[in-house]
Amino acid sequence: MNDEKTLEQAFTELEELTAKMEKEGLSLEETFKLYKEGLDLVELCNKKIEKVETEIRVLNGTGEEHE
Repeated sequence: MNDEKTLEQAFTELEELTAKMEKEGLSLEETFKLYKEGLDLVELCNKKIEKVETEIRVLNGTGEEHE
């Protein structure tokens, strides 16, 4: 997993992986590999989003979650 990727790059890669997985003719091994890559990208996205949320809470000076 590459933490240097931007959130936008990770989302683009997720879209590309989804498109590949929707194609017919992939082997089970290929599908599993793409699925694992997708899970890694989702984890990266979640970490980046959580980081931004934390920074926003700090900037708000509240340290509280807002919905």
